[in-house]
Amino acid sequence: MGAIGGGVFQSIKGFRNAPAGAAHRLKSSVQAVRIRAPQIGGNFAVWGGLFSTIDCGLVRLRGKEDPWNSITSGALTGAILAARSGPLTMVGSAMMGGFLLALIEGFGILLTRYTAQQFQNPMPFAEDPDQLLPKDRGQKHDETY
Repeated sequence: MGAIGGGVFQSIKGFRNAPAGAAHRLKSSVQAVRIRAPQIGGNFAVWGGLFSTIDCGLVRLRGKEDPWNSITSGALTGAILAARSGPLTMVGSAMMGGFLLALIEGFGILLTRYTAQQFQNPMPFAEDPDQLLPKDRGQKHDETY
């Protein structure tokens, strides 16, 4: 997913930053994809693997799966990946990771609530199913010939 997304992004970036002329733009676009897309894909894979590992660990540790696991995982992933840059950068990356995951989780919750409201039945169910039948079908008749 990261390689494909990085490939699309880098192809557009290489196309825009190339000198004028269709041949130059196409060549620059392909070169940018060849050089940078694998790196972006690798970075995305490392981020996703670390995030999933922390998320699964928190589910196991806490014994429940809720949005707090994802938010905490995003913050810890940001902090771990920025560890070589120093403590201040770690804190900033942790805050950014937690904030982004909080936005994603909040949006997911809102979307779930919105779609759940669409499928609610506006007409309540009858307590007695015979109330839904016409008057003469709900009663037993004693017919003699």
